Amino acid sequence: MRHLICLVTLCCLSGCMVGPDYVRPDADAPAKWRYAAPEGKEAAAFAGSGWWESLGDPVLNDLVSSALRENKDLRLAAVLVEEFAARYGIARADLFPQAGAGAQYARQKNTERGGNALPAGYKSTLDSFSATVSASWELDLWGRIRRGTEAARAQYLASEEGRQAVVLSLVSSVVASYVNLRNLDRQLEIGRRTAESRRKTLEVFDQRYRGGVISEIELTQTKLLYEDSLAALPQFEKAVAQQENALNLLLGRNPGPVPRSRSIDQLGPPDVPAGLPSELLARRPDIRQAEQELVAANAQIGIARAAYFPAITLTGMFGGASAQLSDLFTGPARVWSYSVPVSVPVFTAGKISGSVKVAEAQREQALVNYRQVIQNAFKEVEDALVDRVTSGEQLAVRKRELDDLEKYLFLANIRYENGYSSYLEVLDAERNLFSGQLAYVQSQAALLQAAINLYKVMGGDWMADAAGRTGKGAERPRTARWSGMRIPAERIRK
Repeated sequence: MRHLICLVTLCCLSGCMVGPDYVRPDADAPAKWRYAAPEGKEAAAFAGSGWWESLGDPVLNDLVSSALRENKDLRLAAVLVEEFAARYGIARADLFPQAGAGAQYARQKNTERGGNALPAGYKSTLDSFSATVSASWELDLWGRIRRGTEAARAQYLASEEGRQAVVLSLVSSVVASYVNLRNLDRQLEIGRRTAESRRKTLEVFDQRYRGGVISEIELTQTKLLYEDSLAALPQFEKAVAQQENALNLLLGRNPGPVPRSRSIDQLGPPDVPAGLPSELLARRPDIRQAEQELVAANAQIGIARAAYFPAITLTGMFGGASAQLSDLFTGPARVWSYSVPVSVPVFTAGKISGSVKVAEAQREQALVNYRQVIQNAFKEVEDALVDRVTSGEQLAVRKRELDDLEKYLFLANIRYENGYSSYLEVLDAERNLFSGQLAYVQSQAALLQAAINLYKVMGGDWMADAAGRTGKGAERPRTARWSGMRIPAERIRK
């Protein structure tokens, strides 16, 4: 018996696995980025750990940490990972023998009357005791269970990469929302400062009108300009409040005020990276997730093909059965059995071949999706790079334009005070300066948003650090390496 068990174990360990083994497909990657700045940092350094801390805003750092602890989407993603970890454990358990134990006590009273009555001298009430241990083990000679374990493992890893994608999107969204909030704060500040300046101008012009220095039309023009600035304030205030609410949703909080620290002028954008495109294949979680989905689909082909071959299971039972509890474990009460059932498909009307074709089609779909995700990643990075470069150029133009508008207002006031032009020229200069100030702040925010988006599309190892900040309840497990992917070491057993 011992030799038989050893032989069966050796067959299972050395048994072949039907279906194709996974090989990472080639990716058509561009040789370099078209818009990468030569003086920029390498991509590995650019998307380093805790990149948002380079903005130097302690309040923003606290907001990111809070979001990683409290965001509801991230919690859902973490629970989904736990579900697929459990599914992997279930699939892996079929590789090992399954054992169980049972015990029973029964008492039966037979009739003492009628045709089925017991003869005289026999007891009409009987006791029975039994205790058994049973075991079964499906021999995975064709690799069906191992392919199923491979598929479950890949699905688990795909869910973990999905969680990393949520971390990536969450951190980027929090930083972008905070930058936009500081952008709106500055616009509101400009609006209030402009309204106050125009209020003072209106007071001066009202005194001049009363003194007969200016006409009523000039007073009315000044008043209209002041009212126009007041009308813009509620829009700015509404935008600030709504942005605070949006940011609080990312933080997992109810609507309310959000603390601030550094102004938008103090949040300087980082350098443009000059890394290699191929780094994206190992950095972006959506690419890693798509590859794991491809691994799972590839393993499903082996599961489907294994149905063509016999299924062999070892079953056995050992125990005792007796009418007396004291005799239950004696030799005469011993019961045992073993069997080796074998099932072979003979005629399935094309069911198995249809299942194989379904698995092959799903694998092809996963392959197309994997390549599409890679191409989309390169496209997003290229878009982000050009956005970052052109946003910087636009900001430089806006700064020169703002300087010219300030000079234009200064000269318009001199011309008006000296009687060389009407007040309409001053009104035009003030309106243009107000619009120019808003446009400049918006360009500042656009440059920061472009840099944030570039961090997002580049992915990177900083997400491991971010995941470690999610708090004790959602702490990222230790990781090992497998096929270039991160794997929680304490959960993955080969």
